[in-house]
Amino acid sequence: MSVFSKEKTINKVIEINTENILPNPAQPRKIMDSDELQSLAESIRYNGVLQPLTVRRMKDGLYELIAGERRLRAAKMIQLDVVPCIVVDTTGQQSALLSVLENLQRKDLTFFEEAMAYSALIRDWGITQEQAAVKLGKAQSTIANKLRLLRLTEAEQRLIIKNHLTERHARALLKLDDEAERQEALNTIIAKGLNVGQTEEYISRIVNPILKPRQEKVIVVKDVRLFINTVTKAVNIMQKAGVDAHAKQVEKDDYIEYIVTIPKQSRKPTPKLLAPSGA
Repeated sequence: MSVFSKEKTINKVIEINTENILPNPAQPRKIMDSDELQSLAESIRYNGVLQPLTVRRMKDGLYELIAGERRLRAAKMIQLDVVPCIVVDTTGQQSALLSVLENLQRKDLTFFEEAMAYSALIRDWGITQEQAAVKLGKAQSTIANKLRLLRLTEAEQRLIIKNHLTERHARALLKLDDEAERQEALNTIIAKGLNVGQTEEYISRIVNPILKPRQEKVIVVKDVRLFINTVTKAVNIMQKAGVDAHAKQVEKDDYIEYIVTIPKQSRKPTPKLLAPSGA
């Protein structure tokens, strides 16, 4: 029988003692909102369990939970003795798969829990990412991107979920390979309340720091004679061009006074005299 085929069930709902229902070891859900769980418990108190849990029969009168983790926890919170269940005739391996699929379909897993569910499915069934994508009706890139999230440490994952950061925040952090650097970046993101765009820009600056422009070296010439010669040459060039410029150099005790006089109007060239026409 295919592991993804519909399982044969007992055609009636039976009540099972909550203490006889064991959690499923493949349960991907690790975090449950306490307020939502309390709200569900109050609803069950007044309305009962409207949707039966799904379990499989084990030895010694025990059952393993396949679907209904939140309902079971809520029932135990209000000390409910029994809950309605549908017993599925399935193996332990198939039970694990069904538990993963049931939780994935509910869309309320964190992105890390979803990644762990994919990882467990691939590991336990010995299938590839491509095969898992086909079975789950998802793109292979979606599976691959989710699995990459598990490169973050458990501590980092907890901080991300606790501070309500998004999957895109987590993906941006994956660009940092060094764990200490990543932890420091995560602390900064949380402290400054950076959004996704700001986080991606911040991580980009860490990964590709902007190179500081090279400062051009300025050569300082201490021999003032070079400057004086330069000014003198400039005055000579102006004089050759017809500018009646003059320079005066006066030696003082502590400095050299150099005065350059440049007229506002250039000197007009002297016109040449023409010889008499009868000559």
